[in-house]
Amino acid sequence: MPRLYYKEAQRRAQKEFRACTSRGEYPYPPVLDDFVSRDQLNRGVNLGTVQIPLEFVVGTCTDIRTNAFARNFMPLLEEDSEFATKWQALCQAHVEEGIRDPIKVYEYMNRYYVQEGNKRVSVLKFFGGDVVTASVIQILPERNETPESQLYYELLEFRRLSQISYVEFSKPGSYLRLQELMGKAPDEPWTENERRDFSAAYYSFRQAYEAHGGNRLSSTVGDAMLAVIQVYGYPALYSKTPSEIFQLVSKAWEEIVLQQEKDPIDIKLTPEVKKPGLLSKVFSTGEKGAMRVAFIHDKTPTESGWTNSHEQGRLHVQRVFGDAIQTTPYFNALESDPLAVIQQAIADGNTIIFTTSPRLLPASLRAAVEQPKVTILNCSLNKSHRYIRTYYARMYEAKFIIGAIAGSLAGVDNVGYLCDYPIYGQIAGINAFALGVQMVNPRTKVYLEWSTVGGAEAAIRRLTDRNIRLISSRDLTRKGDRSWTSFGLSLISEKDRVILAAPVWQWGVYYEAMLRRIQDKSFQTEYEESGKALNYYWGMPSGVVALHCTDKVPPSTQKLAELLQNSIQADLYYPFRGKLYAQNGKVLEGDLTPEQIICMDWLAENIVGSIPEYDELSETGKATVDLVGVEIISKDKRG
Repeated sequence: MPRLYYKEAQRRAQKEFRACTSRGEYPYPPVLDDFVSRDQLNRGVNLGTVQIPLEFVVGTCTDIRTNAFARNFMPLLEEDSEFATKWQALCQAHVEEGIRDPIKVYEYMNRYYVQEGNKRVSVLKFFGGDVVTASVIQILPERNETPESQLYYELLEFRRLSQISYVEFSKPGSYLRLQELMGKAPDEPWTENERRDFSAAYYSFRQAYEAHGGNRLSSTVGDAMLAVIQVYGYPALYSKTPSEIFQLVSKAWEEIVLQQEKDPIDIKLTPEVKKPGLLSKVFSTGEKGAMRVAFIHDKTPTESGWTNSHEQGRLHVQRVFGDAIQTTPYFNALESDPLAVIQQAIADGNTIIFTTSPRLLPASLRAAVEQPKVTILNCSLNKSHRYIRTYYARMYEAKFIIGAIAGSLAGVDNVGYLCDYPIYGQIAGINAFALGVQMVNPRTKVYLEWSTVGGAEAAIRRLTDRNIRLISSRDLTRKGDRSWTSFGLSLISEKDRVILAAPVWQWGVYYEAMLRRIQDKSFQTEYEESGKALNYYWGMPSGVVALHCTDKVPPSTQKLAELLQNSIQADLYYPFRGKLYAQNGKVLEGDLTPEQIICMDWLAENIVGSIPEYDELSETGKATVDLVGVEIISKDKRG
């Protein structure tokens, strides 16, 4: 029998050898000595004897025996060789009583290179083993800003907390995200029961993933599992049978496939017009009656200016489309179970659902996977999910013009900027405002404060205490709220707050254009042709962002604002063009890409202030940042 095992192992080796050769790849196991210096080996850290994943044992420490194996560690030497005889004897011992003696390995970048025990590894791999006992020497690579280095050191921290090394990700930040989705604090260790439950869930998931063809994807099992957990939650995996997990993987398969994309987000900057006129006011009822559309909000219009602006957008499309559409608002979704609210909206007959807060994103994703015939869009930015689409407005275009207005009125004084959340898109608004100020008044500084750090009124007081009177504050007012007048650009004195200019979120225009695209099928065609996560990031040229100046702004300054607005609307001017200077001395040249603008984590050189740390934020701020916070905040959270 051992001889037959050897023949089969040799056949696998020859097949692997031919495949590697045809692809131009090295056909033998890699040798650690080829890329790690002897000095590094001598400085290795002894981790003792531990169980390691057999799949991560990939090479040998030296090249003494490497040619005896193909890259998959199957034996290449002839059957009558001494090597083959020893392999067969070891095979017989494993069948009868198992291999117990630990091998000796070096670990480098979560891969293991055998110093002693190559044949034991080969036999265990032949029989499909999952783990092997090994005496491990760890070689720590240089720590730098490359994704590979970041991932490895994140793994080390995760391994310290969980004692788990078999989960791998391809994107930095994923280990922290898994820790969060497990309901654990960033530095909270795992219990033995948690490790055991996770291991069972992981290997059941892996079987389902591979059964669906996951081995053909370039992403990892960990990437796929994290994607499914983000849809269903971790309890849905460890409490399910293998067949139930198989069904979960089937439902979320497009989300899993998306994980292999290096750039998974397809950003749409303008609505693509379909002839005849996309924005014509014709919207037919169709055979099935009025289209039913739900708008689901986290708050009410009276307590939230953001909700109020989206509610005005809903009323706009209801007026425009009349009987051809039936819209229904659902408020305060976060006071109960937001998924249940979305499910109720679907049960009420709505086939199109807009969820207007980033905090509703997880529930939106879960509902979209469970109800593929329902179209769900979430108002957020830079999220890579295949089953839902996200939408947001390029408010930085209006903020740039408001900055120019502030700079022209400031004279020798400084100006202030009050922001709410350090999330995707908001940093671009801050920097655009600062660049607008700098364009007309190079000496003026912009003092930055955050409403989610101690409250909005306290933040404004911190600015006025510095004798700053021109302040760009919140963009929206609450419905029926006449007490709060500090929004847009305001001139604040001890007795009054005078509004000068304000950006306008024209959600009605946005929703109208989106619904027409759904009606004429271009929305679905776009989805099918892209294959990525679709983010709609429309701005002034699309009419979804505008600027309002009051009569308190001097006529000459109004002309400047009108000139800038017309130039941006016609795509003749771009706020982030040319050489840009950051606080830290970093210089950026050329037009910034949409991705660079969305993911900004730096502040312009004329800004006095900083992006807050995670622990400084209010609870609402933390909850929002957890979902759509810029990367630098996530690093803060990791500590």
